[in-house]
Amino acid sequence: MSGSVVAGTGSPAMPTAPFSAGHGRAPLEVPPGACDCHVHLYDSRYPPAPGAKLTPPDATAHDYRQLQDALAAFGAQARGVAVIDENTGDDELRSLHDCGVRGIRLNLSLGVANTAAQIAPLARRIAPLGWHLQLLAPAHLLVQLADVLEDLPVPIVFDHFARLAPSMAGRHAAHALVLRLLASGRTWVKLSGSYIVSEEGPPHFADVAPLARSFLQAAPQRVVWGSDWPHASASAGHQAMPDDAQQMALLAGWTGTPDALRRVLVDNPAALYGFDRQNNASTETT
Repeated sequence: MSGSVVAGTGSPAMPTAPFSAGHGRAPLEVPPGACDCHVHLYDSRYPPAPGAKLTPPDATAHDYRQLQDALAAFGAQARGVAVIDENTGDDELRSLHDCGVRGIRLNLSLGVANTAAQIAPLARRIAPLGWHLQLLAPAHLLVQLADVLEDLPVPIVFDHFARLAPSMAGRHAAHALVLRLLASGRTWVKLSGSYIVSEEGPPHFADVAPLARSFLQAAPQRVVWGSDWPHASASAGHQAMPDDAQQMALLAGWTGTPDALRRVLVDNPAALYGFDRQNNASTETT
């Protein structure tokens, strides 16, 4: 079973943790109530979808707790993003909502459960619940889907920098589309998986900075961050295992100020996922 979890942090990464290349804390103070908006949980007791391209080892909530200090137990403030299809019934959707699900994810990049043709029908199904549609798709497909995306009845959340390569910033129609959707006020971007989209790679991932800042400048109130722990694609050998403390430090560099960092880590997740601002140590699962 895979889940993308939004988890409150409140403090830097622990010195040692499973599925992370780092051995030290992030060189900054993470604001109280901060949320990691993209974490996956894997449990071999639940078989992967037939044809799954990534089958990483088990990575549990207990493992993730070793990455962060003072992580609240997953409870009433938990938030999830589910993978569904047209066969998911209304009763199941309501049950998911009661459990904290607030969106659905369609992975059209490495996923095997959904297709582009399902975007509009599934969006209509979840609209009455007030959910969002989280989308991962290659750049060329985003361009082909422009009319569909601009007419959806639910907010869109693009994860992993909208799967744009840094060299596409300011040059590719998909980047222009994402900026246009951000300007509409109903679209969000996750600054998650910088190690996935970077063309330069470690140790500094410097090429990602202009792409990240393009989103932060376009819609600073609709950008969130995620670690993408436990880094399934890295576990599969597609990239080197990232240092999660360094990933947090990169975000601080992109945002530039403590207020901007707090907006991305605290205020924006509270708005997107409906966290209680007085008690938003939280968790989201896709």
